[in-house]
Amino acid sequence: MRVLLTGATGLLGNNVLEALLNVGHDVTMIVRNPDGIVAVDIPVDARRRLCEGKNGQEAVLRIGNSEIRIFRGNITDPTLMCEAAVGCDAIINCAGDTCMSHRRLEDYYPVNRDLCATLLKAAAGSVTTVVHISTANTIGYGLSDSLSDEQSPMRSPFTESLYALSKLEGEKILLNCLSDSTEQKVRIIILNPGYIIGKYDVKPSSGKLLLAGWRKLVMFVPPGGKSFVSARTVAQAAVAALTRGRDGERYLTTGENLSFRKLLEIESIVGGYRQRVVELPRVLCKMVGVVGDVLAKCGLNVIFTSRNINQLLIREHYSNQKMVSEFGVEPRSIAAAIADFVEYRKLNRNKE
Repeated sequence: MRVLLTGATGLLGNNVLEALLNVGHDVTMIVRNPDGIVAVDIPVDARRRLCEGKNGQEAVLRIGNSEIRIFRGNITDPTLMCEAAVGCDAIINCAGDTCMSHRRLEDYYPVNRDLCATLLKAAAGSVTTVVHISTANTIGYGLSDSLSDEQSPMRSPFTESLYALSKLEGEKILLNCLSDSTEQKVRIIILNPGYIIGKYDVKPSSGKLLLAGWRKLVMFVPPGGKSFVSARTVAQAAVAALTRGRDGERYLTTGENLSFRKLLEIESIVGGYRQRVVELPRVLCKMVGVVGDVLAKCGLNVIFTSRNINQLLIREHYSNQKMVSEFGVEPRSIAAAIADFVEYRKLNRNKE
């Protein structure tokens, strides 16, 4: 099977690339910067040709039994996306704008919403399956003794999250095509992952949380928590969804429901150091959010607004049983995911 992979240079995209190659699929990618592809070694001449070439420049290479086609360009370019999709059997969309300092919903639209419509147009040829990576926050969270499932409606404070709202609109575009007879019939499978942790976190992205607490004697954290999941788990689920996913279904791709305190305690065990973790009072967190709101109104790009702070005050509890039972994917432990992140960072520093 040939799979068009978007968002290939990100944390999840690199893990999905690795998972696809491990089972022998061919892969096509569109990237702005080929240096972001770290899951495989790209020959120097091919990397240079892509870096120096114009949009649409293509490089083809073989990794084991798989063929990789890499196009230089922007995934929001409809013409290039349609060109790249030629001959592909499926699309896995890992692209997402996760910037938390955007002040308008429209700022998220090009990647989180409009790209979904572009993918449907690109799929009008040979593509039969689209696996779209969204977020668990478009689904309502539950409690520790009452986990939520895919039928749970979106809940506050994520109904005010610009990121989550934009991802929900992307989901609707994809799912609406299933009832639109004018659209090419394509299987649509949506994965809703939790907070992803793992190797190939080059920037880093989600790994900033781990780096913030790494080997600190004392760490202050908000009182909330998330459903943390290994990047390997999400990648395996995405590949499994190509053949096992049911048309029009959403799958919570989550791992362990943990407080931020518990996550850092696990990290300290993995790292072999002692740390005191202190949960900040809710009222203090809310005061920080108010300050952030004022700064944002002054035109500054800040991430500690009330909209974002409120998301850190609740604890998200999701069930992943649908993913486990239908995809046969057993979630990797968060301790192992943290170890993956730490080991990759060490190897990356050594290369530098």
